[in-house]
Amino acid sequence: MENRSAFTLNMRPDNVGVITIDVPDEKMNTLKAAFAGQIRDAIARARQNASLAGLVLISGKPDSFIAGADITMLDNCTTAAEAQALAQEGQRVMAEIAAMPFTVVAAIHGACLGGGLELALACNQRVCTLDEKTRLGLPEVQLGLLPGSGGTQRLPALIGASKALDLILTGKTLRARQALKMGLVDEAVPPAILLETAVKRILRGRKTEKALPLRERVLHAPGGRDLLFSLAARQTAAKTKGNYPATGKILSVIRTGLERGGSAGYDAEAKAFGQLVMTPESTALRSLFFATTELKKDPGSDAAPRELNTIGVLGGGLMGGGIASVAATRGTFPVRIKDIRPEGINHAMKYSWDLLSKQVRRKRLTAAGRQQQMGLITGTTDFSGFRQRDLVIEAVFENLALKQQMVADVEANAAPHTIFASNTSSLPIADIAARAQRPGQVIGLHFFSPVDKMPLVEVIPHAGTAAATVATTVALAKKLGKTPIVVADRAGFYVNRILAPYINEALRCLLAGETIESIDRALVQFGFPVGPLQLLDEVGIDIGTHILPVLEKAWGERFRAPDAVEAVLNDNRKGRKNGRGFYLYGTRRWGRKKQADSTIYTLLNVTPRTHLSGELIAQRCVMMMLNEAARTLDEEVIRSARDGDIGAVFGIGFPPFLGGPFRYMDRLGADAIVNTLEQLTHTCGERFAPCERLRQMAHGGETFYQRWVNLNSHTDSTG
Repeated sequence: MENRSAFTLNMRPDNVGVITIDVPDEKMNTLKAAFAGQIRDAIARARQNASLAGLVLISGKPDSFIAGADITMLDNCTTAAEAQALAQEGQRVMAEIAAMPFTVVAAIHGACLGGGLELALACNQRVCTLDEKTRLGLPEVQLGLLPGSGGTQRLPALIGASKALDLILTGKTLRARQALKMGLVDEAVPPAILLETAVKRILRGRKTEKALPLRERVLHAPGGRDLLFSLAARQTAAKTKGNYPATGKILSVIRTGLERGGSAGYDAEAKAFGQLVMTPESTALRSLFFATTELKKDPGSDAAPRELNTIGVLGGGLMGGGIASVAATRGTFPVRIKDIRPEGINHAMKYSWDLLSKQVRRKRLTAAGRQQQMGLITGTTDFSGFRQRDLVIEAVFENLALKQQMVADVEANAAPHTIFASNTSSLPIADIAARAQRPGQVIGLHFFSPVDKMPLVEVIPHAGTAAATVATTVALAKKLGKTPIVVADRAGFYVNRILAPYINEALRCLLAGETIESIDRALVQFGFPVGPLQLLDEVGIDIGTHILPVLEKAWGERFRAPDAVEAVLNDNRKGRKNGRGFYLYGTRRWGRKKQADSTIYTLLNVTPRTHLSGELIAQRCVMMMLNEAARTLDEEVIRSARDGDIGAVFGIGFPPFLGGPFRYMDRLGADAIVNTLEQLTHTCGERFAPCERLRQMAHGGETFYQRWVNLNSHTDSTG
């Protein structure tokens, strides 16, 4: 049977050809190399009409135009030349569309990203819908790449180099009105009249090319260009710390096009694209993309999830307010908050109000829309209204007796089918469920702070949790826009278990006299978004360290908290929330940088001096994390290396360009990891002793992903 084309042509009576893009058997449209011939064929058939007025390119999918190129093509490339050839073929197709002697309009609804936007840029005109699903952008940098089908050349020509650099270097996406204001699209209309509007533009004839604004023309000229690229390079280096090679290539390729013309720019783009595909950074970032895609399809268990219609939240504190907010605004669930005090309910409601008000100020939401979403959230100081809740998320203080009482209260006041999900970061779920009448409906659901920003949740079944409870909780997490990983009910679960040794090692460096700034700088340079001491301040030193005794009891001496923890806590330092931590908070003068609190050194009785190299500080902290991550996989705390990588990147900001702890260990090699750990054991102490799993892998030359694929090859044939 002949393969169906993703591009179908329909000729209208007014001689406008409509090419509908609809990739067979796929939820979203993505561009594949094989489509080059199909789109050429559709255009050729349209041109057989001597009276052809023009072409509209529109999607047949309900929610996307083209979400990008199919990046699985890149994993088949074994050389930079092969990847470069893919880019050159994409450039040729786009060039043919751009050279058409009639008007070609891209009618955009939904995601128009990457190769999809490059296709739209090749058209003469672009119309998009005023719909929340419509997004336009070139996010290739997030995969360690640059746009390879002409995007680095056409976008600056259309909107100016400064705006194009901002979009391409960050990978940010634009809503319809933003794209219209920027000049990326010519018109933004309601979805119902998208095709009609595109056709009208064709029948009006080709538009006159608009000149760039004066500011952009100045920045394209030699003097302005030097200033623009110098500033962009400096800002980019400050953000990336030199860890993302794609950004340097983007700057170089766009500048080449401006200085030497389009032909040289396209050649530079294709060559740079080929080189970037083969970099370890792009390989790692693409692996994260594939892992995230796989997790979206992972139901968590073999059982079917139950339907959820309403949610309850216990506790109106920071976590409870955040959970209630995402449940209502992203999950669109009616949410009932219970707190012992009216002030707690008001605090939780204010959390949602403030977030929604920010969207109103940015014109992403109307005041009526804010009111509508706030209407989903109600509060109570008793359990009224909880009989209708399908799932209740508990976010009260970390106290076992209190949480067990919450289970009993929910079982007494909610429906027999209600699931109880505990947002605990340290207490065993089995202990929380120990006195439950329906322990199969008790599960852990560990959110990270701030809830509205952190993408990860840990789903923690205990031994008696029903499979349907797991599947239902995983489905809920996805509906809230989170990425869930299912982890075992062991002390610290996964994320906090690998984070604690990393934080502890930073504190040991501090006790050795290393300065607060040099410790944090070393880990930011390594690739973390913030340093470990600043992270403690942000989370709250009291909250960030309360788990350490639990971990020490479960896993022994290597989790013993350094003396610094007790001294800092006894000085009432909780971090940003009470204005006292490792850094100074409160009123700051304009332009003044964040400063470390030098009184910490007196408190700890240390003389500050920068005596360790940044590389050694980072090595010590990261090696503690890697060693512990290997243990968690060996003990089946996580189900796979994939889950461990997603958990570390999304939960604690492990550098994405390294792909996560397990991808990073595979890249370095188990033998190199073991050698480094043994050296650190010799110089720093027994806590660095490499775990048995790493020793075995070093001896056998194994990698984590090779081992995982081998173990799962009989059940996973998708690749």
